[in-house]
Amino acid sequence: MNADKRACTLSPDSEYVELAVEVFAMLADATRVRLILALRHGELSVNELAEKTGKPAAGVSQHLAKMRLARMVGTRQEGTKVFYRLQDGHAWELVADAIHQAEHALGTAPHHRIQPHPPREAAGQ
Repeated sequence: MNADKRACTLSPDSEYVELAVEVFAMLADATRVRLILALRHGELSVNELAEKTGKPAAGVSQHLAKMRLARMVGTRQEGTKVFYRLQDGHAWELVADAIHQAEHALGTAPHHRIQPHPPREAAGQ
């Protein structure tokens, strides 16, 4: 069965738990989080990303290579320049949620009405 056609399983015994941990490990780096934040509005070159993150281009390039292998970013080449973009919205959503969690932990989060997800049994599923 194709992985794209499988139902998403959010149970403790999901076969995707270890892969999810690898995603979190990939995001457990401030430079990579900054790169995702910088890429949220569209594609940028390595030099543009280096400038936005305040990091050397060589280091940014190494992080982007790892993120590309993890399929978090994609590339487009134009002449000798390579432009990076977020592969999909998932990495951005994880980063946004983590930042919102950090705001809550510090007590600086704006008030909102989002409630935690109810247990599946309570939701009638």
